[in-house]
Amino acid sequence: MGANIRMENIDKRYKLANVVRDVNIEIQDGEFLTILGPSGAGKTTLLKMIAGFEDPSKGKILINGNDISRTPIHKRNIGMLFQNYALFPHMTVYKNVEYPLSVRKMSKKERKEKIDAVLKRVRLSEYASRYPRELSGGQQQRVALARALVFDPLILLLDEPMAALDKQLRKQMQLEIKEIHRELGITTVSVTHDQEEALTMASKVCIMKDGMIEQVATPVEIYEKPASVFCAKFIGEANVIPCPVVSLDAAGKGKISVHGLVIPAPDQTRSYAADDTVNIVIRPEKINLVDDSYGGLKFSGAVEQCVYIGDCLKLKVRLTNGHHLKVKVFTSYALSLDVGDEVLLGISEEDIVQVKP
Repeated sequence: MGANIRMENIDKRYKLANVVRDVNIEIQDGEFLTILGPSGAGKTTLLKMIAGFEDPSKGKILINGNDISRTPIHKRNIGMLFQNYALFPHMTVYKNVEYPLSVRKMSKKERKEKIDAVLKRVRLSEYASRYPRELSGGQQQRVALARALVFDPLILLLDEPMAALDKQLRKQMQLEIKEIHRELGITTVSVTHDQEEALTMASKVCIMKDGMIEQVATPVEIYEKPASVFCAKFIGEANVIPCPVVSLDAAGKGKISVHGLVIPAPDQTRSYAADDTVNIVIRPEKINLVDDSYGGLKFSGAVEQCVYIGDCLKLKVRLTNGHHLKVKVFTSYALSLDVGDEVLLGISEEDIVQVKP
């Protein structure tokens, strides 16, 4: 049996701060949700409340419909993987993984079956007799993961478990944890400030800011259709452009000026006023180098910065009206570009997203 998690009107207040404010979210059975946000956003506090290390100041946490807001940690049947792994240095790998089973007073035979199975799953069977100090960082993390999974928890919580790993190992572990989640189907909630990690691992991403949820959506939706200026800037790179409304029709549908070019406001489901400003987002990779025959929006300018990063070229282009656009180009032609070169940039109206301030 899996677990559905629902958080209703959750607040967490300390003496000097309200670190989580009016959080409402439902995590479906088998989902992998990553909570993403800057330091101080409240994401780890939210995770601790699910685990039972912190009590909510207001609201309820329900697992499969049961209110567990005040249920002790050991009765929640939740596995947790910590940033520092929290392994017992005086215990072998086998004994570390066995610990939660011993606490649950399982028989020796059942303990061995479960430990052997989970060590095989994380590819550590041959390391059972070693101590944590004899393992690499990635191996220590696998031990901690095995310990979190060995008692068949309803929920797995991950508190920035890859923060201490180098980039290459971090990428490897992201894929391994994602594969284990796919195999087990366990409801998983992860906390990170790493955008790439969130997009790689999660089936849903929750972006937090100042203790509140900004957006919950799939990784594709989060990137392609950010809900706000903050979300657009926090996930990947973005050109965020405030655009004045320059004309209205009888129904209040607006047209906006994008650096001097007039187009219909992307959101035509709402009415606009003459003094409105609309925030739009254009991802750098949605902007192309084009010629005069291009039928979409065109902006001319000069390359002000040019940075080669292997798989693409990052440009900062100063437009003829003085504004700037960030551009990410993947064509081999772009390799010949240099600072000062004149370019013509093309943007499809379909790639322009309207966001909240």
